[in-house]
Amino acid sequence: MILRICCALVLCVSWAAAADAADAESSYTAADFARIRKLDAHVHANTGDHRFLDIAAKDGFELLSINVDYPDFPSLAKQAQVAHTLQAADPRHFHFLTSFSMKGFGGASWTAHTVRHIDGEIARGALGVKVWKNIGMVERDRQGRLIMLDDPRFDGLMSHLEAKGIPLVAHQAEPKNCWLPLDAMTTENDRSYFRDHPEYYMYLHPEQPSYESLIAARDRFVARHPKLNFVGAHLASLEWSVDELARFLDTYPNAMADLAARMTQVQFQSKSNPDKVRRFFIKYQDRLLYGSDLTENPPDPHERAQNPPMDPAQFAGEADTFWRSDWIYLATSQVQPIDAIESNVKGLALPRMVIDKIYYSNARRVFLRLPAG
Repeated sequence: MILRICCALVLCVSWAAAADAADAESSYTAADFARIRKLDAHVHANTGDHRFLDIAAKDGFELLSINVDYPDFPSLAKQAQVAHTLQAADPRHFHFLTSFSMKGFGGASWTAHTVRHIDGEIARGALGVKVWKNIGMVERDRQGRLIMLDDPRFDGLMSHLEAKGIPLVAHQAEPKNCWLPLDAMTTENDRSYFRDHPEYYMYLHPEQPSYESLIAARDRFVARHPKLNFVGAHLASLEWSVDELARFLDTYPNAMADLAARMTQVQFQSKSNPDKVRRFFIKYQDRLLYGSDLTENPPDPHERAQNPPMDPAQFAGEADTFWRSDWIYLATSQVQPIDAIESNVKGLALPRMVIDKIYYSNARRVFLRLPAG
């Protein structure tokens, strides 16, 4: 009798384990979207009106809002004020990253001042630091030279981040489309952004660094700081090739990448080789973070197109549509029209375990230093 009971228990455990494994391999459906815990690890919440938090709660998201020294955004001080307000209102679901000004870079007190600023924001709840494409493409030193991310004058600051375990999210370079004529770009969202932001459209500025030189500077930086928790924003500006992104991740084990505002470039590749794209996501499931780049700015009648574009009056609806479209592509096998590439694209139907990591547990591990629960 005891033997039969033990055998039955073993069989039950085996069946349960098999069921769990099968469940992990199966994919979610579109109907699962709102009930699954998710964290959008790359948004910009620049108003304190709570609309972003409200739609995120409805759709099952936590938010990581990234402050950035971007002329089209409010000042860094105003962005910080909004972040502090929203986090105080809902600390479980709203998180933020700080940034820093390049004013005075290279001066004797710049590093110490910047470290104090970052430590102050970390004390107020910031989970990391963002550097933007102004490093490498805009900011110049006192000699008039463009400041690249691998400039040794960043070493003091980066050593501090390494020592404290503070993650760095870096938007370096731009999508490779930025160096192409408009009619040669692969996605409409890139065409609209660079048409409206000619100052960042490198095809119009041959005097500026090449795509390859910006990526090389970024790679030298990551190599020089192997203990830094590094997140390459926007698929580390390697959005055009999952093979190149795989090489980057293989070379730099401290690096990760977020998907913000680059899903259409992945879908462009998925049109011709969906199996390769799917294999990439499964292989690098621990190194990828879901992000949208959804942006809520104060209303501005002179606002230029963002990436993705947002109509302030229709923000909640557009955010919901955008998030659900990404979910359908990553989590299901449904076919949907993707206007930015003028094509119908079939979803990758990634296993549930992979979706859970990309949408939630990876971000918790990197930024919150917490397990997935």
